[in-house]
Amino acid sequence: MVNKELFAALKALEKVKGIPMDTLCESIQKALVTAVKRDYNNKDIVFCELNPKDETIRVFVRYNVVSEVFDPDEDLTVEQAQKYKPTAIVGDIIEVELETKEVSRIAADKGKHVIRQGIREAENGRLREEFQSHNQEIVTAKVSRVDPETKDAIVEIGKAQETLFRSEQIANETLLPGMLIKVYIAGVSDGKEGKRGPRATISRTHPGLVKRLFEAEVPEIYDGTVEIKSVSREAGSRTKIAVYSADENVDAVGACIGPRGARVGKIVDMLYGEKIDIVKYSDDPAEFIAASLAPADVVSVTVDESGEKACRVIVPDLQLSLAIGNKGQNARLAAKLTGWKIDIKPESGKMDATIEL
Repeated sequence: MVNKELFAALKALEKVKGIPMDTLCESIQKALVTAVKRDYNNKDIVFCELNPKDETIRVFVRYNVVSEVFDPDEDLTVEQAQKYKPTAIVGDIIEVELETKEVSRIAADKGKHVIRQGIREAENGRLREEFQSHNQEIVTAKVSRVDPETKDAIVEIGKAQETLFRSEQIANETLLPGMLIKVYIAGVSDGKEGKRGPRATISRTHPGLVKRLFEAEVPEIYDGTVEIKSVSREAGSRTKIAVYSADENVDAVGACIGPRGARVGKIVDMLYGEKIDIVKYSDDPAEFIAASLAPADVVSVTVDESGEKACRVIVPDLQLSLAIGNKGQNARLAAKLTGWKIDIKPESGKMDATIEL
């Protein structure tokens, strides 16, 4: 492996993949030291210097200067040591540079593989940092291809590719190659246990996606005037989001809706028509629970004093089906939004429904 060719390849990698030269050199140094140490029974006596400016690679072995050799991997006699350092005496530690031919032999025999591995690790490190910097955030992804059978989508996030599983896609959306979509990075793994490098768990069904979309579209949320307290979601169908402002002059719900519904309308469009209920958060559990059941009207909320976060809600008879929602969805989302077990009863007391988290 010729040094010039190696450093030319590193410069190309730095330019194309955006991996810093220092990172690449550090990985290659470690890889070469690992390779050379195998010739010295893996003892920690080898170190390497890479100089990309001069395009040089130098490998050294540290020896103890002794009167009698006990370990040929680590010891040199005075006579042997003075070939490298004429003033060497017993007790000195000297560094012997391996001959260029020897370094080239090691690089040729073992270096190519470990250097490739080193470069892969450097790139993985860059990807890991990139994913971590966007963890719990929204990123724009480009759909590369979609599996015709599973409907799992391979998407490009920067220079990385990830799988957006069908289970993490919105139910009524159809992804096509070339589409640009917003995805939520729900978590990052380093990939050490598998053959792949760092991986990001991406989703379009996670409640965090809706939260981040509102933060991007509503300036009052971005600057902290309005706070998102909680989000509950059944992706593709309905979301409830609770908002609050400590500023009495700011209508938190109105800010999220926007002029003529422009702000929330834009988010609904991004989510392919998913219904979004924006409710006002309150520190008073009764008020918050009543608001969470919108669009249904609530007559009263009675909180269970046992401390089990359970309550009984009374609604007008004609509002019962609206409060419960289709297949219990409205009440279920309200329970998730508030964190309370909700027992819904009509004023007449003839019917009831209990919704738990």
